[in-house]
Amino acid sequence: MQTNDHKTRNYSKALEEKYGAHGTPERAKFDEEAYAFYTSRILHDARKNARLTQEELAKRIGVDKSYISRIEKGIIVPSVATFYRIVNALGLSVELNPALS
Repeated sequence: MQTNDHKTRNYSKALEEKYGAHGTPERAKFDEEAYAFYTSRILHDARKNARLTQEELAKRIGVDKSYISRIEKGIIVPSVATFYRIVNALGLSVELNPALS
């Protein structure tokens, strides 16, 4: 069993070793799954903070509850349009800022 030795790691190097360099099919697959998980957590937490059920959110945007469930489980990634409909239904907004170099 591995334990955490609390040493700082180079996570870019660790990801490259495990999933391949940026631009490889393996890394692209990992990145896509990571984005799906991240999106699912953001939307799940936002829905909970808005005190809405999956059913209530689904009704607000005109989809089935199961669709919201699949998004929150990271099984599917909503289209950009659906993402914005969800964000608006939760009373939130999206702000885009330049990436730090």
